[in-house]
Amino acid sequence: MSHTHLKYTVAAFAVMQAFALNAHAQTTTIPEVIVSGVRPLADRASIGGFGEASVLQTPVSISVIDQQKLQNFSVRNATEAMAFDASVSDSYNAVGYAENFSIRGFALDNTSSYRKDGLAIPGDTQIPLENKERIEVLKGLAGLQAGVAAPGGIINFVTKRPTNADLRSATVEVRERGTVYGAVDVGGRFEDRRFGYRFNAAAEKLRSYVKGADGERQFVSGAFDWQISPDALLQIDADYQHKSQLTAPGYQLIRGVDLPSNVSQTLLLNDQPWARPVDTRSTNLGARFTYRINDAVTFESSINKHWFKRDDYTAFPYGCSNEGDGYYPGFCSNGDYDVYDYQSVGETKTPLGAQAQLQAKFATGAVTHQLTAGLSIFTRKDKAGDYVYDYAGYSNIYHPLITAPAPGNPVTGPAYLRRKENERAVYLQDVAALTPQLKLYTGLRYVTLKRDEFVDASLPYAHSDDHYVLPSLALQYAVTPDWNVYAAATHGLEHGGVAPLETANQGSALAPSRSKQLEIGAKGAIGRDTTLALAVFDIRRSHEFTNAANVYVRAGDEQHRGIEATLEGKINRDLRYGASLLALKTEQSGTGVADFDGKRVTDVPDFKSSAWLDYNVPQVAGLKLNAMWRYSGSKSFDAANTVNVPSYHLFDAGAAWSTRIAGKNTTVRLQVINLFDKFYWRDVTPALGGYLLTGTPRTARLSAQVDF
Repeated sequence: MSHTHLKYTVAAFAVMQAFALNAHAQTTTIPEVIVSGVRPLADRASIGGFGEASVLQTPVSISVIDQQKLQNFSVRNATEAMAFDASVSDSYNAVGYAENFSIRGFALDNTSSYRKDGLAIPGDTQIPLENKERIEVLKGLAGLQAGVAAPGGIINFVTKRPTNADLRSATVEVRERGTVYGAVDVGGRFEDRRFGYRFNAAAEKLRSYVKGADGERQFVSGAFDWQISPDALLQIDADYQHKSQLTAPGYQLIRGVDLPSNVSQTLLLNDQPWARPVDTRSTNLGARFTYRINDAVTFESSINKHWFKRDDYTAFPYGCSNEGDGYYPGFCSNGDYDVYDYQSVGETKTPLGAQAQLQAKFATGAVTHQLTAGLSIFTRKDKAGDYVYDYAGYSNIYHPLITAPAPGNPVTGPAYLRRKENERAVYLQDVAALTPQLKLYTGLRYVTLKRDEFVDASLPYAHSDDHYVLPSLALQYAVTPDWNVYAAATHGLEHGGVAPLETANQGSALAPSRSKQLEIGAKGAIGRDTTLALAVFDIRRSHEFTNAANVYVRAGDEQHRGIEATLEGKINRDLRYGASLLALKTEQSGTGVADFDGKRVTDVPDFKSSAWLDYNVPQVAGLKLNAMWRYSGSKSFDAANTVNVPSYHLFDAGAAWSTRIAGKNTTVRLQVINLFDKFYWRDVTPALGGYLLTGTPRTARLSAQVDF
């Protein structure tokens, strides 16, 4: 960690403590009120093992972004939510397309790294938050818990369930560039109290900070509980979302070597009269059945079916043909870039995930056990037609030009099966309490993976059938009742990457590959209301990249070694705070390319941190203030590390006022993102030849939530 990075981090912690001391001084005249409750980091999470468990009692690194944070900071999408966790970064997260992330520097897999209630769903569009109670982030290998997943971890979206008391809430919001948002949340119990319901709905007119990248979104969901008996519970949920928005592509390097300068965050490179929005429709239907056989044995099964459809259109910027022999990829010296008519209509993905497990508690002599045995299945079919990618003309990043559509009125072909996947797994985990302080976690997951992939019209489908054993081992020691230390060794498994567009083997998927992780950590409580989590990790996986022959290959390794820290708590009843940091060293090795070996991995900062405050102003009833600071270190644009993207600081601020209007509890919130209007490159992706995506300029939003 550099002295500069450390200086800003220490400064942020100092600011939080200054606020804390000031708040304490202002409230010393008020009689002390002792409030008992759950410690901030002791939130329960369902991805640290099998079933919900305390975050502090699991030998893995987990963060939980709860409903209180989402509401207080007016969070409307996963991109905004991930600001609370420094280990999570954008990874080709383009406006109007899909929200893609990386964890610990590893890009997540859209097939398996995003989860709804523990089961995989595609990450190919914005995952709605209106019906989500919290977001859980498991950082590091999840081979035992999830089977196939990127080595960085998984993001799990936990669905809201019916409430015991009646819930009626409506929210409206406007943003300065014209976005209008509305949502309702309704929950409760029927006259027969065994049955509960929860309904959520939302509609949004989207006006992005990128001028012209506009669209709309509609969402509706329902969740139902049936307490069949005191020991049996059936839960069912369903949701549907439609989103249509013109996407905002990124910038390429000037001549393939220099960062673009003096560009606008609001410029839409997709701004052509014939450009059309990306249209996505996604549906989930899920169910979960839990049965308590006796005090020691519980059975649980769950299933989720997902339907995804996308029509993808873009006036796509790529390369420069107006200068010399051209640059591919890269824009011209004067800012010219080629425009291609890209169309891919009728893309569908239909994954199905299911899991059944038995959990039992028993003892063998003085050793107590918590045993979990289960099996899971995951199937998926991807269909798409032959896409269109035709040259249409050129434009300029400083003086946009209108081009005619590609000649010949090109259209995509009919959709057909591109890839079919079938994953089966059995797993076993035992948590043995060897002593009152020492626990041994042992786990094993046996996975079979089958894949049929379309290669060429003249060839049959390529078939693969692979088998893997994924072990997991951890020791956890309770130093005190409030502090645990742990050491864990884990194996992971991920699908091979798919060769991107414009590579010689585009569309082909590499074989699955293993990854390995060592992690040492500590978690504990400082007093009643503050928690601290630390982790040191070392992750190694096979390296995938496009070589000099323009072939997407796997060669050598990439190693990610780092330190994570999370602090969260309350100084008093008026002030909550939190901080998160990640110091990360990445290295490529054994690639066979001298320019790559020993270099940093692309799009990964060496240091990232965030800190936030949420303060109840005691002098003004109902008034709350919040603030957030974020820092991201520099990132390498290319595998040879010839171009680096600068670091940046961001500041957000907000206020909320709770009162009663017309007899209804009402909360008015004002939130300002990027308060000082900082220009920054928030996302650097090596995909599709390498692109840079601009960050959000200063944006204000005003909302009102009415509870009735």
